[in-house]
Amino acid sequence: MDLHGKRIILASNSPRRKELLAALDICFTVDTGTSFIESYSPDTPHHKVPELMSLGKSLGFHRDLDPDEILVTSDTMVLCGKEILGKPADRADAVRMLKLLSGREHQVITAVTIRDTKREKTFSVTSNVFFKQLSDSEIDYYIDTYKPFDKAGAYGIQEWIGYVGITGIEGSFYNVMGFPTQRFYEELRDFL
Repeated sequence: MDLHGKRIILASNSPRRKELLAALDICFTVDTGTSFIESYSPDTPHHKVPELMSLGKSLGFHRDLDPDEILVTSDTMVLCGKEILGKPADRADAVRMLKLLSGREHQVITAVTIRDTKREKTFSVTSNVFFKQLSDSEIDYYIDTYKPFDKAGAYGIQEWIGYVGITGIEGSFYNVMGFPTQRFYEELRDFL
């Protein structure tokens, strides 16, 4: 993709986002400095939370952008019924989340903000994920082996639990990994 002389900055510590953006053959640097504190009003519609978080991360970036820079921020949320599942606080919370997801459908919503010195664009993508009924031993094995404490919903679709537990997906697989690559590619191309 021709970036028209622009430099992309990814403001994320997520190894999955770095991997997925790199797979698009887009050159970028990583800079995660932000003053944004993640919080939202309890009346915020659940599906809007990732967009608010992504935009907040962008606007809270620690410095002004140069005219040739484009900042990319993102936020992923797992929604099961009416409960938002963020990153688990500890092992017990991860067990609770995976038991909640077991045998059910849930949504993964990832929002992305693309911003330069003149404009910004925020969008989100939703994927539906279906889990089989997970046994306690499968949940324990996954948590103890893969330690999914940095993942919304306490799981990574690209890890063991995805191989043995996910029976279906409607929407983007990469969105569930944490970055909707196809939609981002289209949005960035239009932004440029």
